[in-house]
Amino acid sequence: MLSYSAGDKDVPLLETTIGTQFESVVTRFPDRQALIEAQPPQGGRPRHWTYQELNNHVDALALALMNRGFAAGDRLGIWSPNCAEWVMFQYATAKIGVILVNVNPAYRSHELEFVVNQNGMRSLVVAPQDKNSDYPAMARQALENCPQLTELVFLPGSDDAAGPLTAGVPQTDAELSYQQLVSGKGNRAGTAAAPPGVNPAHHTAAQLAERMASLTTEDPINIQYTSGTTGFPKGATLTHRNILNNGHSIGALLNYTEQDKVVIPVPFYHCFGMVIGNLNVLSHGGCVIVPSRGFTPTSALQAVHDFGATSLYGVPTMFIAELALPNFDDYDLSSLRTGVMAGSLCPVEVMKQVISRMNMKDVAICYGMTETSPVSTMTRDGDTLAQRTESVGRTMPHLESQIVDPGTGEVVERGQIGELCTRGYVVMKGYWGQEEKTAEAIDPEGWMHTGDLARMDADGYILVEGRIKDMVIRGGENIYPREIEEFLYSHPDIQDVQVIGIPDQKYGEELMACIILKDGADPLDAETVREFCSGRLAHYKVPRYVQVRESFPMTVSGKIRKVEMRQEAIEKLGL
Repeated sequence: MLSYSAGDKDVPLLETTIGTQFESVVTRFPDRQALIEAQPPQGGRPRHWTYQELNNHVDALALALMNRGFAAGDRLGIWSPNCAEWVMFQYATAKIGVILVNVNPAYRSHELEFVVNQNGMRSLVVAPQDKNSDYPAMARQALENCPQLTELVFLPGSDDAAGPLTAGVPQTDAELSYQQLVSGKGNRAGTAAAPPGVNPAHHTAAQLAERMASLTTEDPINIQYTSGTTGFPKGATLTHRNILNNGHSIGALLNYTEQDKVVIPVPFYHCFGMVIGNLNVLSHGGCVIVPSRGFTPTSALQAVHDFGATSLYGVPTMFIAELALPNFDDYDLSSLRTGVMAGSLCPVEVMKQVISRMNMKDVAICYGMTETSPVSTMTRDGDTLAQRTESVGRTMPHLESQIVDPGTGEVVERGQIGELCTRGYVVMKGYWGQEEKTAEAIDPEGWMHTGDLARMDADGYILVEGRIKDMVIRGGENIYPREIEEFLYSHPDIQDVQVIGIPDQKYGEELMACIILKDGADPLDAETVREFCSGRLAHYKVPRYVQVRESFPMTVSGKIRKVEMRQEAIEKLGL
């Protein structure tokens, strides 16, 4: 039997735009809670919006953008950690056909300017300065260096210089605050100046409705840049049809209704927060809860506790950090029933604790990539513990999966390892302005090549063995780090572990186990780890090197940067 599967088609796809679908939900649930920001950047009490209130804010922002001359297809960037305004820009731009460009909050000047220039961004929404980044200063530098960037919009923050955030204060005609944008009062000089060549106008609700009606499901509406671990980032261009349907389909498999409240500590900049999070929850009438600007285990659990959340999101390392809190038992998590883990595979021991100690009996594993909007496979209600930890689930509705020999492109038999490929409505429109790169990723038959090694079992569950580039070849033996990582998680002193391959003169590559120890654990060295593995793993799978670390380098979306770890190890060992 070949490694091919197709998802069911029982429920038709949504053939509408994001804005139109959102308004249909607003009509059904106008007074239900739609959005809660637990820790506003301005400080003070949590902020709440019903669906009607959120839609009113979105429409005001959409009209403000139209008044500043934004046309369908223009690019507007947002460079900010999570906040309520992020959600509002997401829906306002979708309503008027402006392509929202998600900019990684971890970027510095060089990366920011590359992204701004690469897509011809016209306007950039900028977060207030915080302890990690001076966003306004770097944005002003980009404004000087990037010809097509004509204006900056500063998001609200604390006006107290001693506070946690410092708001950007408009200084030129090319800068305005969020409040000035929405109110139409223009910039610092009070002139309501629009960018060069654009005549300010006063648009009406009827004109907004006309703009919405002119959009199609196939219009590009979002550009998300891949992490760029092997070169400059590529801008995956996604349509209304791509991301609205993916979010809605995930929610259907999670059995979301208007009763659900979902804590989303993962970044909106990434598909996890924006699609699996916002578009999913709001398309089903649920409530999005923003626990904090960036992830902390305490803010995530506090939000569940305070608002009676039914669902919690995170990458495995987030759940590991939450479970490790000394005061974990002080949080009331009894309202939880489900959640999503994505970004990387979940260790068995972690999954057991998430189900038992966090009450998340229906927690799901989602797998995919930015280029597939993002989820292409997912576990289901009733799947076993093994299926939720060993696999990434089955093919999503209306999609196809196949596993091919990376060399020949032929579909392999079930149980054999090859490259996982995805086809269907989720596949991106392409990489913005990079046709050659698009053709390398999507073959002539429409299959997106993921670069992941996987195998498909007899029941259609897909087991990911790792990235093709992460596979270690030691003395001719193909070694998949996932297997060794899963084994080492069973060591009582190991909290987290990643296995990488590093160069070796004799065998070509050798294994290194990079380990984060549990609090209070005894030190571990290579000899101790070898003793633990002896007789339980094949000799060639036993790590030669052990490195104890405080943390792993990660992308903002929660993927471990093994490339960076490998380079660090090579330099440290002088290889």
